[in-house]
Amino acid sequence: MTRDTRPAGPPDRSHAAARVALVLGLVALGLWTLHGFLPALAWGAILALALWPLYARVVRRVPPGRHNVVGPALFTLGVALVVLVPLALVAVQAAREAREVLQFWREIEQSGWPVPEIVNRLPFGAEAVAAWWRETLAHPAGASEWLHHLDNGALVGVGRSVGTQVAHRAMLFGFTLLTLFFLFRDGPALAAQGLTACRRLFGPRGERVARQMAASVHGTVDGLVLVGLGEGVLLGIVYVVAGVPHPVLLGALTAFAAMIPFAAPVAFGIAALLVALKGSLVAAGAVVAAGLLVTFLADHLVRPALIGGAAGLPFLWVLLGILGGVESFGLLGLFLGPAVMAALVLLWRDYTQEEPAPAPALVDGHGEALSRSG
Repeated sequence: MTRDTRPAGPPDRSHAAARVALVLGLVALGLWTLHGFLPALAWGAILALALWPLYARVVRRVPPGRHNVVGPALFTLGVALVVLVPLALVAVQAAREAREVLQFWREIEQSGWPVPEIVNRLPFGAEAVAAWWRETLAHPAGASEWLHHLDNGALVGVGRSVGTQVAHRAMLFGFTLLTLFFLFRDGPALAAQGLTACRRLFGPRGERVARQMAASVHGTVDGLVLVGLGEGVLLGIVYVVAGVPHPVLLGALTAFAAMIPFAAPVAFGIAALLVALKGSLVAAGAVVAAGLLVTFLADHLVRPALIGGAAGLPFLWVLLGILGGVESFGLLGLFLGPAVMAALVLLWRDYTQEEPAPAPALVDGHGEALSRSG
């Protein structure tokens, strides 16, 4: 028998389709298996991207040893402390506030709630509001009846739900730190593999898209987190000067709210209301005016320059990416939304970019083409 030496033909299409289906099935199965931990993985990747320039700078000055563990472990511990220490301080302050609120609640049930001074200073309707207050809340029976409208069972249910959520968030935070440690340790190799995968999947533009999304994450972290912290510090100083109760706690609340678009007015509005209840309408107006000024400058000048400049996006698309991301992914969408918008805008610009027209050939008097060199 003679051996068939003819070249093999193209691979069977059915085999290629089966391989694609197998790959897609395995990817879907992996995502379904990890779906509960995907937020932790995403947060770890975002923190690694945001902190990588600082980490790389420190590593260059103090090269890691043979076992690259100390540097990633120290940086991960630093991230944990930066997050947990403020949360612990806020929790301690909130516990103190809860005791004060409970004591105030008991005093109202025993002796009623006197008409606040701010009611008498209302520009209109002061008499009607004061009369309603005296009939409803100023005497113990009315205040106790009004307070008992709150369902104690509902309050217990809310407390249990909050406890469950805190335990779940703590577990996710632990896995986020674990992810962050391994990303710090194996960051260069993972980045090279990711860029290679992008090039193979999407061609030469894949690497550009990946780098653009990473730049958008950097810009979003700077524009949301750092600017929000700056707003919290500035308005916290305003709270101290205006005599707002618990300025540190309200400043921290303002910093967190300022990271979410259009949420900062809620925080400094609460601060203005608290100082107004103390009877100082001028200080309340000053808090509102300072809050509007700080948020206007941050939202219209600083953030567009940081986020839009880094991601190469108009601020409208940055805003839509943030709001849409929050609606779709929760707090994680603050960073995923602009990254997705940056990738889409980059692909759109590449797709719609016109190819340069060829230079017209020069001809002599006989209609023959001349060389460009003359």
